[in-house]
Amino acid sequence: MLLAFGAIVAGLFLLVWSADKFIDGSATTARYAGLPPLVIGMVIVGFGTSAPEMIVSAMAAGDGNPDLALGNAFGSNIVNITLILGVTALISPILVQSSIIRKELPLLFIVVIGCGLLIFDGAISTIDAGLLLLGFLAFFTWTLVSGLKSSEDSLNKELEQEVSDTQLPLKVAIFWLITGLILLLISSRVLVWGAVEIASILGVSDLIIGLTVVALGTSLPELAASVIAARKGEHDIAIGNVVGSNIFNILAVVGIAGVIEPISAIASEVIYRDWSVMLFTTLLLLVMGYGFGRQGRINRFEGALLLISYLGYNGYLTWSLI
Repeated sequence: MLLAFGAIVAGLFLLVWSADKFIDGSATTARYAGLPPLVIGMVIVGFGTSAPEMIVSAMAAGDGNPDLALGNAFGSNIVNITLILGVTALISPILVQSSIIRKELPLLFIVVIGCGLLIFDGAISTIDAGLLLLGFLAFFTWTLVSGLKSSEDSLNKELEQEVSDTQLPLKVAIFWLITGLILLLISSRVLVWGAVEIASILGVSDLIIGLTVVALGTSLPELAASVIAARKGEHDIAIGNVVGSNIFNILAVVGIAGVIEPISAIASEVIYRDWSVMLFTTLLLLVMGYGFGRQGRINRFEGALLLISYLGYNGYLTWSLI
């Protein structure tokens, strides 16, 4: 029990630290390679903050624990919107100014709906997973094209400033790129083992562990990135980081996990409880962030509402175990 708990704590700590180093190394290496700041910010850094979810879910699926993989993806999306944006808005209210993000918000809602349609039959087949990955490739291409066409967008300007602030010698950047990736793999392996052991000892399902402990841990890079961005006044990065990560989690994380190990029996509560909560919180984010006739923003009151939603959902999960 103590060993498994220690593995979770150590795995989470190393996961967050190695993800940060991987992002710094990859972003700086990409800059030396001559990639535009926009590509580095939207693709390299965006991929880096979602790397923990992807690697943990892929390893869980490979180990024959698809419920843990699915719980991590859905749970991370719920954590990203309710906890991360809730805490960030309480620290500094978030204004949505970027036209790119205003386009991504309804797209995220559509992606969540599409995911629900795929899992409604209680399974994620290889074909379903392939469709999700095709959707990710389409989103990836659209994001790059939209970003490059909107050079004056506020998100682009914030990303350019953020990327230019990262200064590392090339050799150091390559070292952290490789070392960060290796440590990400090791820490993910340790975390998955600890989570499965704890679930077995406590008699809790892999799904619940994935929705709570693992989801919170793998979302910590997004929490740090959003809070830091908001404190710098980079509001579009703060919310764009969450929107992009949530789309990535559904299309790429669930897609990769489904290709590795198709899920043949999704528990009914995943649809009526977890997917429904993810849909509801995504709708809240859409209404707050898009604005619909007013300035899109998440103020402190709305941030508190999101945080209360997080506490309520996790309280319900805890109560269901009693």
